[in-house]
Amino acid sequence: MTRKEVRRRLARAWWLQVGYTLVPLFIMGYLFGDGEPAFPALQMPLFIVGLASMFLSLPLFAGYKRALVATEAALGRAEEPGAWQALARQRRKAFVAAGLPAWIAALAVPFGLNAVALVLLATSSLVMLYLYRIPRQLG
Repeated sequence: MTRKEVRRRLARAWWLQVGYTLVPLFIMGYLFGDGEPAFPALQMPLFIVGLASMFLSLPLFAGYKRALVATEAALGRAEEPGAWQALARQRRKAFVAAGLPAWIAALAVPFGLNAVALVLLATSSLVMLYLYRIPRQLG
């Protein structure tokens, strides 16, 4: 597989992850957004948990950065395919942590979490996902 194909595949995976991250929030908003909050006392704790979940991404981002550096060092050498695979594997793990704030926001919709808080959590997930895009300099 060529470097261009690998980059295309990784870019496609990134866009799919954006969808996997945001679609549950839209679905929950559509299904439960207009209803009466089920248990409004959970709004603030769920928002705090969503914010705290961003910190789970820190160690995974460090691993992703190491994998990026290793991939850059392996470009043009025999280790390049393995480096791309390791980078993709590390990035998949990091995608889960990056999506947590938006997924927690989706779970908080039936409890009546404010729209501003929902947007903040979804935006934080998008910003974290943006950090996991493959830089142009790589390849």
